[in-house]
Amino acid sequence: MSKVYYGGQAVMEGVMMQGPHGKAIACRKEDGDIVYSIKELRLPKERFPILGWPVVRGFVSFFLSMKSGVQDLTWSAAQIGESEEESLSTWDMVLAMGLALLLTLVFFVALPVWLGTWARTYIGDFGRSLLEGLLRIALFLGYVLAIRRLPDIKRLFAYHGAEHKTINALEAGVQLKPDIVREYSRIHLRCGTSFILMVVVLMIVLFTFIGQTKGAWGRIGIKLLLMPLVAGLSYELFRLPLHFPHNRFVKLLVAPGLAMQHLTTAEPDDAQLAVAIAALTHVPGFEFTDQIPQEEIPVVLQQETDEEQEACEQSS
Repeated sequence: MSKVYYGGQAVMEGVMMQGPHGKAIACRKEDGDIVYSIKELRLPKERFPILGWPVVRGFVSFFLSMKSGVQDLTWSAAQIGESEEESLSTWDMVLAMGLALLLTLVFFVALPVWLGTWARTYIGDFGRSLLEGLLRIALFLGYVLAIRRLPDIKRLFAYHGAEHKTINALEAGVQLKPDIVREYSRIHLRCGTSFILMVVVLMIVLFTFIGQTKGAWGRIGIKLLLMPLVAGLSYELFRLPLHFPHNRFVKLLVAPGLAMQHLTTAEPDDAQLAVAIAALTHVPGFEFTDQIPQEEIPVVLQQETDEEQEACEQSS
C-alpha cells in the first residue's frame, strides 16, 4: 500500500479527488461528457510550518476542507445547470451554506445544550454531557435518514460510494477499471463521516470536565470557543488508523464512523465509478499510472479542454 494518501468528496454529479500536490473535480454533464476542474495546491504548512503541528493541523485541515467544499459544490452545480437561470451563483451558494451553518449551530450545538442544561438538576454534570452527545448523534442520524430519501442526495451518496471504492482500489494496487473497482468496499477509514462522529464523542469527554456552567448560554459560548481545539484533537484521533491499523482500541474507536458510512454512501453504477476514476487520475502529480489500463488512457486522460489546460498553466 502506498504511503501517498488520496482523499475526496462527492459533488453534484461528480467527485473531487485530492492528493499531495493538487486536486481534480470530474463532473458528468447531461450530454454524458465529463468536464474537469484541476488545481495545483501548496500546503499551508509549506509556507508556515506551525500549521503542520499536531492539533493545529487538524483545525486548519477542517477549515480548508469547509472552504474548498463550498467552492467545489458551487462549481459542480454550475456544470449541471440546464440554463443560466438554473445554475447556482456563488452568492446563492454562500447564502445556502451560511444558512446551513446557522442551522447546524442551532440544532447540533444550542438545542442539545439547552435540553442538557434543563436536565442537569436530575442527571448531574456527566449525565448532561452524555445526554448532549446522544442528542447530537440522534439528530445527525435523523438528518441523514431524512435527506437520503431525496433523489439528488441518493445520487450524491452514490458518488460518495464511488469515491471510496476508487481509493480502496488504488490502495490495493489493482487496475482502475469500473468492473474491478466495483468489487471494493464503499466504506473507508479516512471518511469525513467518521471524523464527525469523532468530534461528537470527544465533545462528550472534553465537556464533562470543561464548561460546566449553570447557564446554557455560557456553555454554548465555551463550546464555540473551544471548537478549534475539539476539531484539532479529533483530527489526531481520526489519523490513528494510519499508524495503528491493527490496534483493537483504534478499531473500536473508528467502528461507529465506519458503521455510519453505510448510511452516507450508496452503491454506485459503472458510469459513476468512471467519473471517480477520472477525477483521481487527473489529480496533479498522480503517481500510479501503472494502475491505469492502457486502453482507458485515451478515454479518461485525454478529454482535457483548452480551457482546462489554461487553468493548469495559471495555477502552476
